[in-house]
Amino acid sequence: MARHWRAGTAGLAVLGLTLTACGGAKVGDSSSGSNGGGGSGKCGTFNLAVNPWVGYEADAAVVAYVAEHELGCKVDKKNLKEEIAWQGFGTGEVDAVLENWGHDDLKKKYITQQKTAVEAGGTGNKGIIGWYVPPWLAKAHPDILDHKNLDKYAAEFKTSESGGKGQLLDGDPSYVTNDEALVKNLKLDFKVVYAGSETALIQSFRDAEKNKKWMIGYFYEPQWFLSEVPLKKVSLPKYTTGCDAVAEKVACDYPVYDLDKIVSSKFAKSGSPAYDLVKNFNWTNEDQNTVAKYIAQDKLSHEAAAKKWVDANKDKVDAWIK
Repeated sequence: MARHWRAGTAGLAVLGLTLTACGGAKVGDSSSGSNGGGGSGKCGTFNLAVNPWVGYEADAAVVAYVAEHELGCKVDKKNLKEEIAWQGFGTGEVDAVLENWGHDDLKKKYITQQKTAVEAGGTGNKGIIGWYVPPWLAKAHPDILDHKNLDKYAAEFKTSESGGKGQLLDGDPSYVTNDEALVKNLKLDFKVVYAGSETALIQSFRDAEKNKKWMIGYFYEPQWFLSEVPLKKVSLPKYTTGCDAVAEKVACDYPVYDLDKIVSSKFAKSGSPAYDLVKNFNWTNEDQNTVAKYIAQDKLSHEAAAKKWVDANKDKVDAWIK
């Protein structure tokens, strides 16, 4: 994601392969490593990557809660950006990534070539990435929802950071994004500027709607914030298979992603009940948005948010651990 966010192509915008993760964590910091699930039937330590967007935090909160309270696992959550998390499969420091947004490049490297990871099925979530504007702006200027009309309004989007061009605001630089290529290849008089985090991006949209400010930015679904401010999606050239195959030549919209789970090969063979939980974990965009709202807006702890959802959805949880 996000979200984030998140192309299945080489459109990953990382801040260099520094091995640095959010929160200061990095692969190689841990001296304990994974016990690969602790042996057949026993959970032991379950090393769970947490990528930096609240939808993923919702996934991780619920899976961790069920693993701890229903399966007796010791869950070690590790705050890692997307590409960094995949590096942990080979070292034994990451057992599972719960929300993968495409990443054909990483699948090729870690699943096909290195064989340190395997797919573990879909999450049930549909991921959508695109360019969005606040509702007031779409209502005032309906034609702005067609990318062909953006340059007409470019001057309105200028900021101190956009160098005389219109600003297109992205989120965390580690999110999957084709936006710089899109701006260039669609010949738009815009510059991509990074808010730095999902929280900052959301606050910018919230402020733009409240104070009738001109703003266009990267955003995605599932995302609880859309229930607070129903952002309007700008149409980009229609996605067709392969149109995003070469990152620097992308001139089409993002695809709809069937979000999936990736686990380490060792974890998949461990016999751990945590692996079965991850494999069976499946819910809807609405489920995720509900838990994400508990965390981000209602300010519940991850534990409390997960408990609230789990208590209200026993049938779904039982199906994961049957």
